[in-house]
Amino acid sequence: MAHDSIRLRQSSCETCAVRHRTVCGALSNEELTSLSRIGRMRKFKAGDIILADEEPTTFFANVISGVIKLEKTSVDGRQQIVGLVFAPDFLGRAYSRSNPYFAQAATDTEICTFPHTGFEQLLRNHPGLEHRLFENTLNELDSAREWMFVLGRKSAQEKVASFLHLIAKRQPMIGCQPIELGAHAARFELPLTRADIADFLGLTIETVSRQLSNLKRQGTIQLVSGREVVVPDLRKLESKADGDDEAVA
Repeated sequence: MAHDSIRLRQSSCETCAVRHRTVCGALSNEELTSLSRIGRMRKFKAGDIILADEEPTTFFANVISGVIKLEKTSVDGRQQIVGLVFAPDFLGRAYSRSNPYFAQAATDTEICTFPHTGFEQLLRNHPGLEHRLFENTLNELDSAREWMFVLGRKSAQEKVASFLHLIAKRQPMIGCQPIELGAHAARFELPLTRADIADFLGLTIETVSRQLSNLKRQGTIQLVSGREVVVPDLRKLESKADGDDEAVA
């Protein structure tokens, strides 16, 4: 995009930190060499538009770091966050002629992009890559159905707890926490503003703030700053998300 703060360079699949967890993980070293020839690393600042709704599809991408918001716009101009994309997710819809949504960087983000024509040619030539992309698509569908349940059936507190648990699970450092935090603890910075969280969850900003305060008062989370959160025990947070306060003693 013309106004993006981006830096382009040819990708290096051999040194990619997430390649074994992306759709590229289905490729052999020789096939990765072919992919490297068309891949380009791009960096976006928080707030940059990465893909525009209904514009022609020009590239697909693996997310290397950061969080991306997916948004839809109604005919009267209202916008709704319909999904979040994290590393090592795939961004874009293969075989589609246009983008079905806006994609905006929620945080500083780095992606590895592949041109539309070149990537679809690789899919035709390498069935393993196409199979991995199909698996990725099915996983996204499962996640979307699960989130529909969150939005449709859970209470406000359960929604906020579910969101926090989602972010905690997707933080790249989960499993490598400092010892003093404990094996089941997490520390992360919220990638969305409270207004965006409210939009994503179908709540008001006031309700989101109130439920964060409730979770803090209950000892489920600690609010270190405006956007930094510590979860002393992820199991307790998960029980709050599931509406089962007795699950963890």
